[in-house]
Amino acid sequence: MLKIALIGHDTRNPNLGVGALTVSDVEVIRHIARRRGWDIKISILIGKGEQESCVTGDDVSERFVRPLRKPLDFYFAIRECDLVIDISGGDSFADIYGDRRIFQDLLQKYMVHLARRPLVMAPQTMGPFKKFLWRTLAAGSIRRSTIVVTRDDRSTAFVRDMGIRREMIEASDVALRLPFTPPSDSAETRPQVGLNVSGLLMGGGYTGKNMFGLKADYPVLIRNIAKGFLSHPSDCQLHLVGHVIPRTRGGVEDDYQACLDLAVEFPGTIVAPAFETPSEAKSYIAGMDFFMGARMHACIAAFSSGVPVVPMAYSRKFAGLFGSLGYDYTVDCTTDTAAQIQDRVFSAYEDRQEISFRMKDALQRGLERLDAYEAALETLIERLDKR
Repeated sequence: MLKIALIGHDTRNPNLGVGALTVSDVEVIRHIARRRGWDIKISILIGKGEQESCVTGDDVSERFVRPLRKPLDFYFAIRECDLVIDISGGDSFADIYGDRRIFQDLLQKYMVHLARRPLVMAPQTMGPFKKFLWRTLAAGSIRRSTIVVTRDDRSTAFVRDMGIRREMIEASDVALRLPFTPPSDSAETRPQVGLNVSGLLMGGGYTGKNMFGLKADYPVLIRNIAKGFLSHPSDCQLHLVGHVIPRTRGGVEDDYQACLDLAVEFPGTIVAPAFETPSEAKSYIAGMDFFMGARMHACIAAFSSGVPVVPMAYSRKFAGLFGSLGYDYTVDCTTDTAAQIQDRVFSAYEDRQEISFRMKDALQRGLERLDAYEAALETLIERLDKR
């Protein structure tokens, strides 16, 4: 029996995007195991969380570890496994979120290297690294990893600019494969519009001081978009959709509370449920006719379920991911003015039928790129299984 550890994944994170990555990566492993008839056990190494686990099954177990507090516990958990797959929360292999997060991310990677276990860097954003220390350590880990997979062309280019010439795979986001329930036929004739509201951006980021350098005033922009759809001549129904939903209300990341607050200001909006799982959120978003938002995995849920979407970027991961697939409807909140963003959003809404046709090719391209990741992982597992 082959034992696989997942790090940089999370089953109990209130950020459903992180959960979407975990559920989807587990499904990739299960798909390989079913096809090849392999007996595989998956151990997901996480910190304790208050949410219910989004992954279940006899082949999966959770192990609570604290790499910063008890690094030896993490080390010995790794030693018990044959292979380690890391996804860095999708975008945490960078120093834009602060020193503590990138230190923990790199500490885990280097303990895998120290334990002499093969490390697979699953599809993720790589960089940016503004500090020389983090950039140097990141480059060292990339060189030591067995398989390295980026999820967009900008990440690939960034790694090459670091002077790394090793073989890499350019794939896409594994959440493109997140399972969901397609919407049933409805008698509703009004267009259903989903607006994902980021609690993090509504509060100015973790520092409260526009830490992501947005050119537009995000709270004002969101309110103007809400006003525009509520008064739109198409008589659309506006849904406020959270994608980071902690059980304790009011934290800096809390999308759901931000949606509740906004709904008080804008009667007539519908606040989406406080979703328990990533698939539940995707199933709801799949019922929209148009969607926009600043949580990338809320946008991926729309994109991969066939809903025309305008991603509202606050970092290069958005344009990198969607642009790599030929989907060019992302707006950039760090460079575009509020007026430009609003124009793009409402123009895309008018063109939503045409966009839905173009999305099909882009989605197919993304799924084919993920096949390359799965094939490389299958080859590695086969080699380890024969030892």
